[in-house]
Amino acid sequence: MTVAVVAVVTTAVMLVSGAWAARHRAGIAADAAALAAADVAVGRAPGESCARAQFLARANGASLVDCAVEGVVARVTAGVPYAGWQAEVPARAGPPGTP
Repeated sequence: MTVAVVAVVTTAVMLVSGAWAARHRAGIAADAAALAAADVAVGRAPGESCARAQFLARANGASLVDCAVEGVVARVTAGVPYAGWQAEVPARAGPPGTP
């Protein structure tokens, strides 16, 4: 009985830790992708904003779930798969002072 309880608790801790790590990776990828898209939107980098965001998301081990650029503000969502579901995190970037 004790061994079964320890096994269940250990499995639960591992699943929660893995989910936390996937969410953290998705957040890092989303931040990088949003910054890259905003750099293109303001003219600091060449190319197309969402293509640049997708490149950065993939470089950080995530997929780009959503990308929208309004003026100089980029909003993206990046996702990282884990245990049959996907951790998705949104991010927003633009010049200082933009709403």
